[in-house]
Amino acid sequence: MTSGRSAPEPVTAVFESAGSWLPAGLNSVERCLLQAVESDGPLTPDAVATLKAGGKRMRPMLVLLCAGPDGAEAAIQRAVAVEMIHMASLVHDDVLDRAPLRRGRPTVFAQSGRERATVLGDRLFATAFALLAEEGDGVAISELSETAVDLARGELMQRRGAFDVSLPEQDYLERCRLKTGRLFAAACLLGRSTVSQEQSGAMQSFGHRIGLAFQMLDDVLDVSGPVERTGKARGTDLLDGTVTLPLIAAIAAEPELAETDLRGLEEESAAELCDRIEATGALEAVRQRAMILIDEAKSGISAAGLEEEQLRLLELIADGVVLRYS
Repeated sequence: MTSGRSAPEPVTAVFESAGSWLPAGLNSVERCLLQAVESDGPLTPDAVATLKAGGKRMRPMLVLLCAGPDGAEAAIQRAVAVEMIHMASLVHDDVLDRAPLRRGRPTVFAQSGRERATVLGDRLFATAFALLAEEGDGVAISELSETAVDLARGELMQRRGAFDVSLPEQDYLERCRLKTGRLFAAACLLGRSTVSQEQSGAMQSFGHRIGLAFQMLDDVLDVSGPVERTGKARGTDLLDGTVTLPLIAAIAAEPELAETDLRGLEEESAAELCDRIEATGALEAVRQRAMILIDEAKSGISAAGLEEEQLRLLELIADGVVLRYS
């Protein structure tokens, strides 16, 4: 169960400012997540741990916030499906990255192996669409189908660009748009059933911008650490060969870093590279860019045609993205 008392930032601040409808809606999302998957058969312990790991639940919260107090109950299944797609992509990412930890806990891959993790990810994807099909929700099925394709495209971009320290910034931004911003944007769109093209564009832009800022700040945290906060080794992305904006910005400031061989990194040398990246001022530069995206998101959401409370809570979500990484 989710509660304002136990939820992580930025969820807590939103809970404290919202009416009772939002915590009630997210509690329903938590129940429905387990019910939807358990209806297909008993879950293994690692699958249950994946679903109960929690996380920020930002994507289903965006669905409910954009739906508002009058539409939140009707949007529960869409919020559940969005979170299932998100969790499925994380499980599959951990398989591809051979990741030992996620949110400071052993991944399904680490606990149960590649085969079981792959099947669990597949099951979460399939169950998300089955849930929407039962509701006859063709709009959500179409939106999330396109989103799932974009998630896969983003992952393929990441694989193609692995270990390439000459990766253009534009490629990084497009990868983040597909892998992170796309699902945030879909969550916002799925909160509303009927909106004008202008309102739809405003919500989509809001989701995309906070998603991109979220990813940028997460990439900063991968370099800055510490492990007690991130739940993974400092420089994990670098060790995996994933080139992120902090490294791209650091190379622009210190061209000698372009000679780095990411394939030869180990934990100690990855930490040393993190120190060099931080010394260039790249982390602060990326933080500032993320802040600009947050400001743009907040100023643009006013065109979405939402109620005053919804706008205020969405602005809190945007601020919470920054707060989480402060």
